[in-house]
Amino acid sequence: MSLDHRLSAEHEELRRTVEEFARDVVAPKIGDFYERHEFPYEIVRDMGRMGLFGLPFPEEYGGMGGDYLALGIVLEELARVDSSVAITLEAAVSLGAMPIHRFGTEEQKREWLPKLCSGEVLGAFGLTEPECGSDAGGTRTTAVRDGDEWVINGTKCFITNSGTDITGLVTVTAVTGRKDDGRPEISSLIVPSGTPGFTVAAPYSKVGWNASDTRELSFQDVRVPAANLLGEEGRGYAQFLRILDEGRIAIAALATGLAQGCVDESLRYAQERHAFGRPIGDNQAIQFKLADMEMRAHMARIGWRDAASRLVRGEPFKKEAAVAKLYSSTVAVDNAREATQIHGGYGFMNEYPVARMWRDSKILEIGEGTSEVQRMLIARELGLSA
Repeated sequence: MSLDHRLSAEHEELRRTVEEFARDVVAPKIGDFYERHEFPYEIVRDMGRMGLFGLPFPEEYGGMGGDYLALGIVLEELARVDSSVAITLEAAVSLGAMPIHRFGTEEQKREWLPKLCSGEVLGAFGLTEPECGSDAGGTRTTAVRDGDEWVINGTKCFITNSGTDITGLVTVTAVTGRKDDGRPEISSLIVPSGTPGFTVAAPYSKVGWNASDTRELSFQDVRVPAANLLGEEGRGYAQFLRILDEGRIAIAALATGLAQGCVDESLRYAQERHAFGRPIGDNQAIQFKLADMEMRAHMARIGWRDAASRLVRGEPFKKEAAVAKLYSSTVAVDNAREATQIHGGYGFMNEYPVARMWRDSKILEIGEGTSEVQRMLIARELGLSA
């Protein structure tokens, strides 16, 4: 089967619309939010009015009836300008709302999805813990059934969108029992914001993504109704593996956008910056850097679109998602480094977008599965095992 990653007319119209929004609305404002470490509520509201938070969800729940390819297109275009805005959307959709869409009861979908799709409310996904990052199976947070309630105790860290003024819920993974072989039985539970005993810490002081919300969460005898169980009891581990597989496509699209944004900014700078009486873009050394940067962004785009297309068609995509995430995150770091070099001293100044891109790129090799984890997954899909 031949690969054709040309966009449909609808997808191309969406891409152009978001490209214009990113250029005209996000770009002029986001630098100030970033420097103040402030969440951009105004921009998020604009994205909600555009329907971006509801892109891949059915219209009956307030969504736009689109697909995961549409989500990736939007994330790439936003990340060409800023990654804080892009990761806010990515986490809200693929981590906050998608678990409810994939595994929720009809009642849970009716209660939460319309608000999540409109952007009126943000959802978060509480997986990572201080003592088990990549080893998600080592979850220590517990949930014990007490009559018609679950009682949750534990701590989660590095949770995006978990402490904003419009955060409505966090889906939490917790140990709810033990299997016959002694391994933990993990389930997922919906914890609404403001539930007694649910504490949200102050925002982290981060290297990058400074206009996004990331916090530590603690649960001390937090009680939620038994009906807040998401999916089947004991199936939480399998559920979040599926969510992470899909999320890797979204992160790959975001990383591709950052890589392309580095090309955009560096090309503009190379044409405007003069040294020794001519634009620095006339120098072959700069031209070759830009050619390599464009090549990397182009190949990353093919990778994430291939994985997304497989997901949309209902085909296996785990390996392709891991490949796309691994390659695009590496490309983002490489392009950010080269963009900074092309800008010289100005690349080290926060007023230039490439400085943000340089700071934002590294987390892409860590979040939603480190590069080492992606290599493990790819090797496993090739039939190799440790």
